[in-house]
Amino acid sequence: MNTGSSLQNDELTPPVVPVSALNQAVARILERNFPLTWVSGEVSNFTRAASGHWYFTLKDDAAQVRAVMFRGRAQLAGFTPQNGDKLEVRALVTLYAPRGDFQLNVEAIRRAGTGNLYEAFLKLKDKLAAEGLFSPERKRPLPVFPRTIGIVTSLQAAALQDVLTALARRAPHVKVILYPTPVQGEGAGQKIAEAIATASRRAECEVLLLCRGGGSLEDLWSFNEEVVARAIVASTIPVICGVGHETDVTIADFAADLRAPTPTAAAELVTRAQADWLGDVRTLSETLTRAVQRHVNNAGQGMDKLSRRLLRPSARIARERLALQTLSSRATHAARTRMASARHTLTSLDAQLALLNPERTLARGYAIVRDSEGDIVRSPAQLHPRDTISLRLAEGQADIVIENVSTTPPP
Repeated sequence: MNTGSSLQNDELTPPVVPVSALNQAVARILERNFPLTWVSGEVSNFTRAASGHWYFTLKDDAAQVRAVMFRGRAQLAGFTPQNGDKLEVRALVTLYAPRGDFQLNVEAIRRAGTGNLYEAFLKLKDKLAAEGLFSPERKRPLPVFPRTIGIVTSLQAAALQDVLTALARRAPHVKVILYPTPVQGEGAGQKIAEAIATASRRAECEVLLLCRGGGSLEDLWSFNEEVVARAIVASTIPVICGVGHETDVTIADFAADLRAPTPTAAAELVTRAQADWLGDVRTLSETLTRAVQRHVNNAGQGMDKLSRRLLRPSARIARERLALQTLSSRATHAARTRMASARHTLTSLDAQLALLNPERTLARGYAIVRDSEGDIVRSPAQLHPRDTISLRLAEGQADIVIENVSTTPPP
């Protein structure tokens, strides 16, 4: 009885779960029931590990949660958060099983409030793309050797000095015209569009640079306004957009004829270093010199060849005489050959004629028999007794009278 009671108690006892199994089970439940979610909060305790991973806490007035963004995702962020930054993170809710810490695995981050701006950016981008404003077929070719370059930017923009420095270094001979405009703040988009329209109307330059340094999405928002995109498309002058850093993308980039990753890159794309052009000129000059020298040498060789073909009159007469003698010799040989061939043919025909000559047949003892009418007798049926016939022999002729006719050949 005691043994049975012990077994019954063991069956009613719940299983013991290790901590690791419990934490893993909880992590799976969280990940299954919470899809990727945008979470907002303030950054604190931000740390960049030697591995490149980011660790920080995201908090608001009432709560906080730990967060991690692994290196592969962090490299695509476009900026590095600082303590106190307001962020919105797209994250997977999970549990870090080794420590039992509830945390967010962050896949993407953006500054707080940029979500609505980004949605507006995508909506306008789709609208203008549907109208064909970003079509590659609409893009205008850039001038190869611009003599005048226009710049649309703010006089206070740090990017302006970078662009001017790059142009002065690479192409000091190029004239630069500035069309100043605010590039940030209320109404900046409309003023940028007006500056582009002014440059287009004046037609003083061959290409236009639209420039601004880097900044947040809010800072660059003027270049995401529809009025700026339409002004770029309507411009009669090709436009290169060099706004922000390499990772910054604006609507103006899509509308422009060429996008540059930075303002300085825009200046480099529109010009080529003077030293490079001078190097090309030297190379072309050397190529041309070699070509002219080669032509002169070839012409000299041609003259030498022609001069060797020139003959004195006496030499030419002698050559012509030799040619005539050769022709005469060939004609004489040809005539002799034809005569010999004709003689051989004649001999052959004579031999054949001799073989066919009836006189030769008569000479062998044969005779030609003719009746009284002079017809040749070929059959005994043509003859009758007492008929007179004539015989033509090799050496004469004889007339005879038929005594008897027999159709039986002699024994």
